[in-house]
Amino acid sequence: MGGPGTGGGGGGRGGPELRLAPGQKADVRRVLSLFRPYRRTLLAVLALIALGAAAGVVSPFLVREIVDVALPDRREDLLLYAVGGLIAVTIVSSALGVTQAMLSTRVGQSVMHDLRVAVYGHLQRMGLGFFTRTRTGEIQSRIFSDIGSMQAVVTNVMTQIVSSGAGILMAVVAMLALDWRLTLFSLIALPFAVWMNRRVGSRRRVIVKQRQEKAADLSAGIQESLSVSGILLGLTMGRTRALVDAFTADSRGLADLEVRSEMAGRWHMAVFTTLMALFPALTYLLGGHLLLAGGGVTIGTLVAFIALQSSLFPQVNGMLRVAAQVNSSLALFTRVFEYLDAPLTVVDAPGAVALDPARVRGEIRLEHVDFTYPGADSPSLHDIDLTIPAGRHTALVGTTGSGKTSTGYLLARLYDPSGGRITLDGHDLRELTRESLAASLGVVTQETYLLHASIAENLRFARPGASDAELVAACEIAQIHEHISSLPDGYATVVGERGYRFSGGEKQRLALARTILRDPPVLLLDEATSALDTATERAMSGALDAVSRGRTVISIAHRLSTIRDADQIVVLSHGRVVERGTYAELLAAGGAFAELAARDTDPAER
Repeated sequence: MGGPGTGGGGGGRGGPELRLAPGQKADVRRVLSLFRPYRRTLLAVLALIALGAAAGVVSPFLVREIVDVALPDRREDLLLYAVGGLIAVTIVSSALGVTQAMLSTRVGQSVMHDLRVAVYGHLQRMGLGFFTRTRTGEIQSRIFSDIGSMQAVVTNVMTQIVSSGAGILMAVVAMLALDWRLTLFSLIALPFAVWMNRRVGSRRRVIVKQRQEKAADLSAGIQESLSVSGILLGLTMGRTRALVDAFTADSRGLADLEVRSEMAGRWHMAVFTTLMALFPALTYLLGGHLLLAGGGVTIGTLVAFIALQSSLFPQVNGMLRVAAQVNSSLALFTRVFEYLDAPLTVVDAPGAVALDPARVRGEIRLEHVDFTYPGADSPSLHDIDLTIPAGRHTALVGTTGSGKTSTGYLLARLYDPSGGRITLDGHDLRELTRESLAASLGVVTQETYLLHASIAENLRFARPGASDAELVAACEIAQIHEHISSLPDGYATVVGERGYRFSGGEKQRLALARTILRDPPVLLLDEATSALDTATERAMSGALDAVSRGRTVISIAHRLSTIRDADQIVVLSHGRVVERGTYAELLAAGGAFAELAARDTDPAER
């Protein structure tokens, strides 16, 4: 089907972008909720982290025993035990670290998987209007680039925060056990570091949001300009150099933002790192003064304290870096949560009925239907009251913007009516499951879409379990089997991106065969033969008659020769029904349909 603009409504690509509603922004609590399904594994990770942190603070106490007791008292047995303890602590810490890394990586990748599937699944349920105003490259950027950039945060950073936090806590407790005065001196710069970290995180958060938006623009530009259609447009319009220049400018802008993101706060962190490097020397000075003054500090205590301090400061520094990274990455989570929070415009009602396609008669009624595209100022359809009899052929005709395509959208429930209702065998379409409606109503659109796969795979997209014989039967009805058989690879032939290896008529016949394969009781044809030449169209007319027998067929037509034998022709104008009747009746009436027939450009029908 054509875009919403074809039907006279709004919703073009210039429509408003998504904006977060109040309370939808990403915060740490919402990010942490992503880990809720993996609580048990995370508890195991936390236990391993705690054991690793506890093992890490044992070593300084063993060193103190060696320096203060084993060596001065020449106790070789204590020396052996202490050295053995140091070796055992190293081995245990390494084993715990590997196990913890394995578990945390599995949890992180599972969370990434869940998030990708949640976003993709939500987008699959979004209404057509969302995609008419959102660039495909933007969607791809959020699924791959944004979620991919979050991977380091999800898989490593969370456990690093817990690990560093546990290590800092254990180290501070051990340092207090050694000497509270040296501990207070060591922590004097911590408030300054926290304040500085918050400033750096806020700055990086803004830059990361700008960077991802620029990356999305670049991705969208690549997707549009390097598709088959984009290449054809660029070459035929002579815009290749301009496209390269535009890409160069966007890429340069992205590179600048990457540098700004990487360097944000680096001078602040460098100052803090330098300050932390000075503290061991200053601690030796203070500890030496207490030792010489008889303040209760021994050489072993001072050595053990410096060892703990040497492990504490890197963990504090790492904790601050990670916290800044998490703060800036919330911009990525916000962009992803925008899609998860986007409201679904077409959803199954509570208790929706699942129709059995085999029992569908196919009577459709439009009862005082109004429809306005989201964001549009004027309605596309107004007070449409129409009955489409079961098992009959009804055609919708009219000039461009008359509402034909909009009516087709509503029948396929790509949109819901703004007013009134549409029923299938007495069931309001909004009270049916979308899956059962799709199984009951087959759609062949004017703009055929084929996957970059083989002909057989494209056909089986409609019915994965179809046999080879059923594929052949559907293609014979669509008058495409002989052409497929003439290809070297037959049904294994890859159609190419969007089917560009085939002509427009061949693609439409493949699309028709794909729909025939589903065997729906209702068939909606939106200019399904528009790309066929006159000879092929005439050859298909008998086939369409055969496949239409016993079905409800709705044709949206511009070429009036395709609907000459329709049981009912409905003429639309400015979103209203202005005439209805058979071909002969409407032609004889000399009204709107007669004017359309007079303007029909098909020489065979003049």
